[in-house]
Amino acid sequence: VQLQASGGGLVQAGGSLRLSCAASGVNAKIAAFGWYRQAPGQQRELVASIASDGTKNYADSVQGRFAISRDNVWRRVYLQMNTLEPEDTAVYYCHTQYYGRHHWGKGTQVTVSS
Repeated sequence: VQLQASGGGLVQAGGSLRLSCAASGVNAKIAAFGWYRQAPGQQRELVASIASDGTKNYADSVQGRFAISRDNVWRRVYLQMNTLEPEDTAVYYCHTQYYGRHHWGKGTQVTVSS
């Protein structure tokens, strides 16, 4: 299983970014995916998740601003981030738990300037 995240960058507060995660080696129809983030000196935290049936969950801090989606055909997972805040600055990681094993992609840096 491999996960490749992309789409990070530098954006001003109030702006938007769309992260993309390309998954390989998985049956995307049965895998659940999540986006996590880790800010300097902080623990890694769950930002959003999407189950195989499409059920979505969000951290309270991003509810209403971020949206997770999936494309099972192309085995991609997206995180649309709107109204970004400096507190959203972190390295963002794509994650899947597949047949009981956790898999992480390399992170993509998101920096929000005030």
